[in-house]
Amino acid sequence: MKKKGSKKVNETLSEKKDRAGKILSLLEEEYPEAKCHLNFDGPFELLVGCILSAQCTDKRVNEVTPGLFKKYPTPYEFSMADQTELEQDIHSCGFYRAKTKSILNCSKALVEEHDGEVPKTMDELTKLAGVGRKTANVVLGNYFGIPGIIVDTHIKRLSTRLGLTTNSDPTKIEYDLNELIPHEKWTIFSNSLGDHGRTVCHARKPLCGECMISHLCLSAGMFLCSDIILTDHI
Repeated sequence: MKKKGSKKVNETLSEKKDRAGKILSLLEEEYPEAKCHLNFDGPFELLVGCILSAQCTDKRVNEVTPGLFKKYPTPYEFSMADQTELEQDIHSCGFYRAKTKSILNCSKALVEEHDGEVPKTMDELTKLAGVGRKTANVVLGNYFGIPGIIVDTHIKRLSTRLGLTTNSDPTKIEYDLNELIPHEKWTIFSNSLGDHGRTVCHARKPLCGECMISHLCLSAGMFLCSDIILTDHI
């Protein structure tokens, strides 16, 4: 990845928090209705949608889930589903064998250990098959109203470009952002930053000239867009 130059800013934690706060304020203004892009009715549908969205677009998941949830309306129906048949039902979402196993095992655990209800804690959610911290934070933040930083491909890319983290591990990025963003704003920040990644700060050709936070970004104008080969899946 080539750069046109370099920007080095030695920030204190306080200065970085101040810059992050300004970024958050502008994102909230630009994307006042930012939300999860998966369509869902209830926490279980959101949970399944998140499992299906790995390496798949939200648009494709939203095309599959209406028929899927009509056929299997609750964890009970999913837990009793035929594996081969479920694989066919979600085939177009990719990685269908692994996703089928995750959905089946997740549904069985919900039925056997949680009375068919989706738990409301990070520890309980991440014990379910196919559920990592990203998915757990999506469910907690967008359904239960429990704030969480959602490190998907957009947040990972943008938080690095903005200079809010130097880590590549999603969990470490989450913890870095937790320090910079007020707790009650974690989900709002994630959803609005994700929207900014979808509309402006693209993986291949970021539109720095159209970006309302470019003056707060340590990477604005630095990349030769034709050399960027990152690919988003969410």
